[in-house]
Amino acid sequence: MRVLLAEDQAMLRGALAALLELEDDIEVVGSAGDGENAWRELQRLRPDVLVTDIEMPGLSGLELAQRVQRHALPVRVVIVTTFARPGFLRRALDAGVGGYLLKDAPAETLAAALRQVHRGGRAIDPQLALDAWSQADPFSERERGVLRLAGEGLSAAQIAGRLGLSPGTVRNYLSGCIGKLGVGNRVEAYRLARQKGWL
Repeated sequence: MRVLLAEDQAMLRGALAALLELEDDIEVVGSAGDGENAWRELQRLRPDVLVTDIEMPGLSGLELAQRVQRHALPVRVVIVTTFARPGFLRRALDAGVGGYLLKDAPAETLAAALRQVHRGGRAIDPQLALDAWSQADPFSERERGVLRLAGEGLSAAQIAGRLGLSPGTVRNYLSGCIGKLGVGNRVEAYRLARQKGWL
């Protein structure tokens, strides 16, 4: 099994590579420290499995998985992350991810998960899977985009300019997000949405 690693922390990337190289049936063919480089390496190396973190410079692990799905690359994706957020898991599954593991899982779990995903199966942290199905993501993609930009400090007019919407439409989206989460303002909505993994 040929594996590409995408992880922005160099020490962890090296540790993962060393751990996987101990397995007779796994070869780490490359690694990348950011999402854009991982995308280039995916196309160049054509590995069987991509092991990626979620939060990385450039493209996130979720965005990488979405690109893999959109371009129909013959590679299976396994996310290994510290983020035990149900929203991230649901979005990962929507992007066709085969595995979602937490970094505090036992080392032997990773190799077993890679084999399972490589065979076409799924390997999902069980507790996180339960949490994900009990907490539905309340946002549309448009609402998610508007709230993400609001969280970066952009005004309604700036968001409107960035997304090609009217400021009134942006305000409506933000009001909808605030209402769905039952919070007082867009800052609280952004914080809660991030905490749940919906952004």
